[in-house]
Amino acid sequence: MPLSTSTSTHDAAAGGPGSPLVSAQYGGDIGLLLLRCAVGLTMAVHGSQKLFGWFNGAGLDSTAGFFASDGYSAPKVMATVAGLTETLCGLGLAIGLLTPLAGAGIVGIMLNAIAMKWGNGFFNPAGIEYDLVLLTAAVSLALAGPGRFAVDHVLPVPRTHRLSHGITAVTLGAVAAAVVLVALHD
Repeated sequence: MPLSTSTSTHDAAAGGPGSPLVSAQYGGDIGLLLLRCAVGLTMAVHGSQKLFGWFNGAGLDSTAGFFASDGYSAPKVMATVAGLTETLCGLGLAIGLLTPLAGAGIVGIMLNAIAMKWGNGFFNPAGIEYDLVLLTAAVSLALAGPGRFAVDHVLPVPRTHRLSHGITAVTLGAVAAAVVLVALHD
């Protein structure tokens, strides 16, 4: 057996170029990119509906009316915060910028949405199924990190994602949701 064949077999087994391990890592990174884009852009568009009335959205005044009818104090502030959080955190997820924090914002928004719809059953149009899927995706992205195809990897801060970052971010999102529900909801 020639030496080069032995070396390339060893490289492939050890995770060298062309190995199944490298292929699986890129597959995971591409999967995270697709999930980030789908969830992030969905949330960004939803937020722009609230803020600007784009994409057949209600706009800020109608969204504030919705928050008022749902029992939130300071409905205009709530509409603005919700719209900005959805838009900015959605864009952050899509490009992989501060991914755990972007995920935390979506977690907070989705927990509030689920709390408001809780008595309406599971299935849409009034149930929580869609919100639960977005919540689960945001938690998953915060915990897993953005993958290699993300802006996070060009920032001048530590570039490695740690599970503790994701857990802290998800906890932050849950605490923020609880504060909003307790302090700003009648």
